[in-house]
Amino acid sequence: METELDEDDGTFTNISLVDDTVDSESAVLYTKQENELSIMNCDIDDMENQVEMEEKTRLINQVLELQHTLEDLSARVDAVKEENLKLKSENQVLGQYIENLMSASSVFQTTDTKSKRK
Repeated sequence: METELDEDDGTFTNISLVDDTVDSESAVLYTKQENELSIMNCDIDDMENQVEMEEKTRLINQVLELQHTLEDLSARVDAVKEENLKLKSENQVLGQYIENLMSASSVFQTTDTKSKRK
């Protein structure tokens, strides 16, 4: 930069020796490109984060659904075990009842008539 003294009023006038318009335009373009790249990178990062969050949410929901299914199956197994024990107990009672009936009935009594005939 060169400074000249204006002799009429004694003030200084600045005269630029370099064309600042080209440098400022390229600086603005460069800054604009950097901003666009930064925004694109942020958008890509945001999209990746959003995809990751959606995937995590999907997996969490799937895990919760599987947990509920496991709880339901476990409850069903417990109910079937209880029913099985009841049926076993009833079968034992019925078996004992049938044995008592058979022992009380003369039809099912063992006879030694064959051994007496000989």
